Amino acid sequence: MREEPEYRNNDLPGDVGVETNDQTVKAVMGAGEITTRESIAPVCLVTILFFMWGFAYGLLDVLNSHFQDVLNVSKGMSGGLQAAYFGAYFVGPLTYSGWIVRRFGYRWAFIVGLCLYGVGALMFWPSGVNRSFGGFCGSMFIVGSGLATLETAANPFIATCGPSRHSELRLTLAQSFQAIGTVVAPVLASQVIFKDVDSNSLTSVQWVYLGIGIFVFLLAVVFFFVRLPEVTDADMANQAELAVDVTDYKDKPLRQQYTLFYGVLAQFCYVGAQVAYAGYFINYVIWVRPETSKATGSNLLAVAQGCFAIGRFVSSGLLKITKPRFVLLGFMSGAVIFASLVLALKGNTAIAMISLVLFFESCCFPLIFTLSLRGLGRHSKRGASFIIAAVSGGALFPPVLGSVADAFDGNTQRAFFVPLIGFCIAWTFPLYLNLFKGKSLDGWTENVKVSPEPNMNSNDGEILGENERSKNI
Repeated sequence: MREEPEYRNNDLPGDVGVETNDQTVKAVMGAGEITTRESIAPVCLVTILFFMWGFAYGLLDVLNSHFQDVLNVSKGMSGGLQAAYFGAYFVGPLTYSGWIVRRFGYRWAFIVGLCLYGVGALMFWPSGVNRSFGGFCGSMFIVGSGLATLETAANPFIATCGPSRHSELRLTLAQSFQAIGTVVAPVLASQVIFKDVDSNSLTSVQWVYLGIGIFVFLLAVVFFFVRLPEVTDADMANQAELAVDVTDYKDKPLRQQYTLFYGVLAQFCYVGAQVAYAGYFINYVIWVRPETSKATGSNLLAVAQGCFAIGRFVSSGLLKITKPRFVLLGFMSGAVIFASLVLALKGNTAIAMISLVLFFESCCFPLIFTLSLRGLGRHSKRGASFIIAAVSGGALFPPVLGSVADAFDGNTQRAFFVPLIGFCIAWTFPLYLNLFKGKSLDGWTENVKVSPEPNMNSNDGEILGENERSKNI
């Protein structure tokens, strides 16, 4: 019988739905053990959260442009919204967000994240009353703190909730609903929020975020009463040990997980570039096609975000027939190619090129995330916190792009060389994976067997059974 790693009671999250006694717990437990069918309900519930932060992100891009007019801030200063939102991603996952996930489990991380999101949304009301851009940035930081906590929990939960071989597919599909949220938000902004209102008014923004705040507090109540399967460090260590014959897995210290830290760098640069493209999309289309209005720019942003959403569904289909490392390399290469063309073309052709950039951006985040986590074993939760913290790249690139555009007398197109640099750095990560990690990654997705089905003895908590579940369930 294969010896299981030992985990003591106080090493497990505080609310995992499993009874323990005073003896050492040797059994893995939770979402890493369930079948695809059993994972559908919890995955669908958590996927609602992906739509919510996609919606918040989509509104952020429109607010960036709106505040330039209403509050008379420069392009560089308006990037402060992105800096506040994504700066929270640097603080949260490495401190309180990651700690909550490791100490109390995913469900409590969801509840805390939703409550923070709700508080930040409610803070938009006094910020609007005082017409304070600093107040909006502070409110956005609290919103970002909530969303960072949600992402710190939701991404690894989706990636590990079910059979390991479907990890990339599950997360990419869930992230597709985040993309839908980014499409809905700018359409709602152009057709409802900012339509037929005083161009100098912030009232509509206040009411929208009040509604968001009420909704997320109600959703936090739902998560309080729902029981979710938990993935422990023991689960991940067990999965990794089962794969040792077909992968290069070794139980190394976190500081020696070099692929993880390369993935963190790639995620930082990729997200920074992605946020810069979305945040200054409207400014770009007005520059390359001067007759374009802000409202039309919002509609074109919705079309581009639609390309982003389509790209996620297309890549999900590709993941069923080809290897994740190939899909990531192909889509990152497409992003680099079309980002280069964005710098040179004008008119409708330029708008088509920037829309194609968003199409090829689509699957990069979830694939960088899951491929960076492969083989981390007991370090998976902490590693996930590092990768989510890399989302803080969105706090760096947009202000830099905006400042460069101001330095070029408002020429937003020339300033788009800044995110191109980010894409090029991120592109080296899938190149590295394909050149040096291909055999190991293929072992995870093609040959890994699921864990033995637990047969718990009520006296000592040890796993007695060794019958494997079918690989096809």
